Amino acid sequence: MTANPQAGTRRRAALHASRRAGFVVLGFVFLALGIIGAFLPVMPTTIFLILAAWSFGRSSPRLEAWMLAHPRFGGVLRDWRAHGAIPRRAKWMACGGITLGYAVFWLSAHPPLWLAILVAAAMLASAVWIVTRPEPAAAGLAAPE
Repeated sequence: MTANPQAGTRRRAALHASRRAGFVVLGFVFLALGIIGAFLPVMPTTIFLILAAWSFGRSSPRLEAWMLAHPRFGGVLRDWRAHGAIPRRAKWMACGGITLGYAVFWLSAHPPLWLAILVAAAMLASAVWIVTRPEPAAAGLAAPE
């Protein structure tokens, strides 16, 4: 008894289509979170837009191109892709959000000292990483929109 070679091809195509659909859905979830973050000061925006562009890049070249060409956030996404650059204002906002998040954590959770230090170290490491990324102007790039 021989196996049908077309059955394997159909299974791979269905898996590929499911994977693409999953990345499209994930991209829209990240995009929605980024839009929400634009209006809520305690929620990040840029990282969700970067993740949305990444997801669309694996599923829909049309949606990826739309995000990269967008007049409001396309420049920031292109700068990040090309140079890992983060605008100075975004760095300030991110570090301010990290500080505010730690203050809310400290005041509302009343953590034990070891946990407070662990969370502070993780947040400080994140802030240091953000601050050490190049800025678009320093990288010789056009200013973000």
